[in-house]
Amino acid sequence: MSDSTDERPKVLFVCIHNAGRSQMAAGLLARRSAGRISVRSAGSAPRDELNPVVVEAMREVGIDLAARSPKLLTSEAVHAADVVITMGCGDACPIYPGKRYEDWVVDDPRVRGSRLFAASATRSAAG
Repeated sequence: MSDSTDERPKVLFVCIHNAGRSQMAAGLLARRSAGRISVRSAGSAPRDELNPVVVEAMREVGIDLAARSPKLLTSEAVHAADVVITMGCGDACPIYPGKRYEDWVVDDPRVRGSRLFAASATRSAAG
């Protein structure tokens, strides 16, 4: 549940498994915003653990995701967010009128090598 006294903008990144893309995006935005944005991620069908390729790729760009775990997407999380950024979760993400949604196309880390994925993550963060 979100803190109602937290005035920071709230961004929720959503993908199917919350084991790769959404975790990567959340880590990058958290670092880039330096705490000025409340960042969360979730998945419509979360895995038990993060993809090791993602953990390694993010370590290569200085972000440690090793202690994170996939979270289940809830209506409450979507409702609490100011912006919901989906990454291939399809119709599983609840839609609320007036909520800002964006759909980002991000390569699946399972089909890319760690170094290529890290380079892609760094380019995405710089843009």
